[in-house]
Amino acid sequence: MGATSHQAGAAGRAPTADRPSSLRNVVLVGHTGAGKTTLVEALALTAGAVNRAGRVEDGTAVSDYDEIEHRQQRSVQLSLVPVEWAGIKINILDTPGYADFVGELRAGLRAADAALFVVSSSDGIDGATRMLWDECASVGMPRAIVVTHLEAARADYAQMATVCGEIFGAEDPDAVIPLYLPLYGPPGPDGHAPVAGLLGLLSRRVYDYTSGERVERDPEPAELDLISDARSRLIEGIIAESEDESLMDRYLGGEEIDFKTLVDDLERAVARGSFHPVLMAAPAAEGARQGLGTVELLELITGGFPSPLERAAVSVTAPDGAERPEVSCDPDGPLVAEVVKTSSDPYVGRVSLVRVFSGTLRPEETVHVSGHGLGDRGHEDHDVDERIGSLTSPFGKQQRTLAQVIAGDLACVAKLTRAETGDTLSAKDRPLLMEPWPMPDPLLPLAIAAHSKADEDKLSQGLARLVAEDPTMRLEQNPDTHQVVLWCLGEAHQDVALERLRSRYGVQVDPVPHKVSLRETFGAKAAGRGRHVKQSGGHGQFAICEIEVEPLPPGSGIEFVDKVVGGAVPRQFIPSVEKGVRAQAARGVAAGHPLVDVRVTLLDGKAHSVDSSDAAFQTAGALALREAAAEARIHLLEPVAELCVLVPDEYVGPVMSDLAGRRGRVVGTEQAGAGRTEVRAEIPEIEIGRYAVELRSVSHGTGRFTRAYARHEPMPPQIADKVREQVEKGS
Repeated sequence: MGATSHQAGAAGRAPTADRPSSLRNVVLVGHTGAGKTTLVEALALTAGAVNRAGRVEDGTAVSDYDEIEHRQQRSVQLSLVPVEWAGIKINILDTPGYADFVGELRAGLRAADAALFVVSSSDGIDGATRMLWDECASVGMPRAIVVTHLEAARADYAQMATVCGEIFGAEDPDAVIPLYLPLYGPPGPDGHAPVAGLLGLLSRRVYDYTSGERVERDPEPAELDLISDARSRLIEGIIAESEDESLMDRYLGGEEIDFKTLVDDLERAVARGSFHPVLMAAPAAEGARQGLGTVELLELITGGFPSPLERAAVSVTAPDGAERPEVSCDPDGPLVAEVVKTSSDPYVGRVSLVRVFSGTLRPEETVHVSGHGLGDRGHEDHDVDERIGSLTSPFGKQQRTLAQVIAGDLACVAKLTRAETGDTLSAKDRPLLMEPWPMPDPLLPLAIAAHSKADEDKLSQGLARLVAEDPTMRLEQNPDTHQVVLWCLGEAHQDVALERLRSRYGVQVDPVPHKVSLRETFGAKAAGRGRHVKQSGGHGQFAICEIEVEPLPPGSGIEFVDKVVGGAVPRQFIPSVEKGVRAQAARGVAAGHPLVDVRVTLLDGKAHSVDSSDAAFQTAGALALREAAAEARIHLLEPVAELCVLVPDEYVGPVMSDLAGRRGRVVGTEQAGAGRTEVRAEIPEIEIGRYAVELRSVSHGTGRFTRAYARHEPMPPQIADKVREQVEKGS
């Protein structure tokens, strides 16, 4: 690598591929602020896809072009930037680095065949990036590392390369090694010497960027001395991954291994995910046509990263679950494509970004859309035939028309009105289904209310479209609290959801305090008498009933018992009393929460031969229950959740302390892999409304948790009194 020059793709046209071998799909990942979007723009500039200002023809950015991204000054969605280099179409997938938008990241991982980890030389590597590296390693995804922010005063490439080896090469230190060393220019006024060129360890060539162009030259003797040890380590690392077992003996015996053999072995090792080179990159200086290291990165992507042909065959089933043969990356095979992202355009409508895994997608053809296995995300299963619109290649805000999309490629599909993120597209006469990729559960609730009557009329449709686009968002219509709740991944995720509702769908909503589903129950036995007697002219109302209420074990619900003797309450009105009791129990007897776990016994009553009625005895039953409640001690029951928190070992103490401060009870801990512990606890749901945000703070972004309803149990009296006070103030 670094020994040949390449022709850049022409600006102004959509890069195309006529066979899968001429495609590369790479996703850029890394923490927020690492410089992913800047790197995408630098790669696009070097490939000739944008102008020197990093803009496409209409003057917009090639990535982060959404208005929300402009306002928030960060990436919030997956962006596809296709470029061409050396006759290879490269689909670059730029992902957000902020944890709230991990759904976009996972969509990018699903669509890509290799990952480029972007790390800042001045900021280091955070815990979330380490976890993502391990996740990619578990599925064998090829990876490389690129170090950015070389211009920062604190930048130290040598130290960062060492850190990358220690963290990413923990299992195999010889598999994470730099391909180039930096050459520094003269120090500036602040004493910081900028990186001005690269010294290729394999090619032993210097790539000088001081002129704004990449100039290749022979190294000076002093420069050659710099690379001796690093070159030997790199060669040994490559040879260790070589399929030629004699190569190491030949090298240790003093034989000079030729450059092409080393490059071929390096590229094969990178493609199969067993070797992970470290490179560096910096944006182009003003007026320059190439950013430092971008040519070398494009060479690695085209030469070292795998084509879609090298991806494992995809498992599919029929929509009803029946087994079907695996499909490979064959343009002539059965059509199998997946919607990796859904968005709305004010002019085009719904736009679906799809990855074609098999077959060829053509405009204006009818396809089968299957969405299954998304029920836990609030999406109903669906199977429908739809006629697709145009096929386009996105570039910033532009959409460039495509004649077809072959297996291995990505493109945007218009007018799929029913397709949602995670759905499978297949031939209508041969419907197939891919299993959706795993997504984190949204665990931060956002209760909302329409701002006005006009907003209320549009709210349902706007929310439905919002969750169809984002599978990490879940919509809940809580039957107990009667709240509309959007479950999100974090506060930034919430902000984007509200902004999209307003700007895309014209729906203004107001956040309201989120309520948990409280219950009420009797603390002791009590009696009540319901008397409903009215004479206001004409037909009167007469019903009297006497009841006894006693508490039952948790989970018993409402039990109604008839012990009336002598016909004091006529048989036809006993169900009326029960109906009135249950209706009042549903409305609550103290703080407006449903009454549960009691036995209500009807003991006696009175009726009138003319004025008694079903409605009168329903009212009497409700009055009797309220009177009994007034004489009894009423407990408020709060929902308790089972919490499973997964954190690195060093954060177990802080997490357990934090849970204890939330009235949590730790019920056990156990090891969950190398260096990680699962903490299991029971905790009131009212205490974990913002736990998705607060755990991130306690664990420095490395913690994950799941929650499940366990039961309701009595709320402490002092907290229950505060709840009752809030109810009284509200009334």
